[in-house]
Amino acid sequence: MTAGPDVVVVGGGIVGMTAAVTLQQRGARVTVLTAHDPADTVSMVAAAVWYPSHTDQDPRVLRWARQTHAELGRQAADGVPGVVDRPTRMLLRHPYAGPPWWADACGTVVAEPLASPYTAVLRFTAPTVEMTPYLAWLRQRLEAGGGRVLRHRVRRLAEAFDIAPTVVNATGLAAGRLAADPAVHPARGHVVLVANPGLTVSVRDEDDPAGITYVHPRRHDVVLGGTYQQGVGHTGPDPDTAAAIRTLSWGCAAEVADLALGG
Repeated sequence: MTAGPDVVVVGGGIVGMTAAVTLQQRGARVTVLTAHDPADTVSMVAAAVWYPSHTDQDPRVLRWARQTHAELGRQAADGVPGVVDRPTRMLLRHPYAGPPWWADACGTVVAEPLASPYTAVLRFTAPTVEMTPYLAWLRQRLEAGGGRVLRHRVRRLAEAFDIAPTVVNATGLAAGRLAADPAVHPARGHVVLVANPGLTVSVRDEDDPAGITYVHPRRHDVVLGGTYQQGVGHTGPDPDTAAAIRTLSWGCAAEVADLALGG
């Protein structure tokens, strides 16, 4: 008789598949239960850029950020599908007061003065991940090691405990409901995907008074963003928000071109 899994991971997005592969590497027999094929999850449209966004200074977050940056850097060097170490620029609108708290996690961060309305630009390298090939690579690794990905919508976590003694709740939008924890809530990030005219530098402007703005190029497209709407869990596009993102991104895109030409 074939032994059942040691762990059930509920959710087939980037968190679920990464957790599943990591647990398998540590010797666990793993099954992933997912309501959607990994290729159809919210993770597929994520900008997937390394940065501790919307996170306060915390030693734990710094440790996680350092480990993630190092691991994705290794994957980029090894040619893992979709993983790229990308030149990154952060535009500042407030007086520069020294390296940010997360700088130690990503190696060298260089600050240079910049013309108004900005005060400085931070230059550093950050890994980016293109989700389509990367999720396929994770699934391939999991299944090659004997793991399984099963299409099944879990209504209660007890269903998963019927299969394995350990359950990982990686369901994203459903996590709070399945855990019966009202403190777990969604935060909606609206993005717009456009064709890539040749951009290679990733740029963000977190201090834009009209809202956080970022331009993250990938091979064939560019992820423009975005929003951070706490408590909002629907995934439908909003035409007005999309139009606002495109408008804000024009200025940021101009900085991308100027900074790319300047090195």
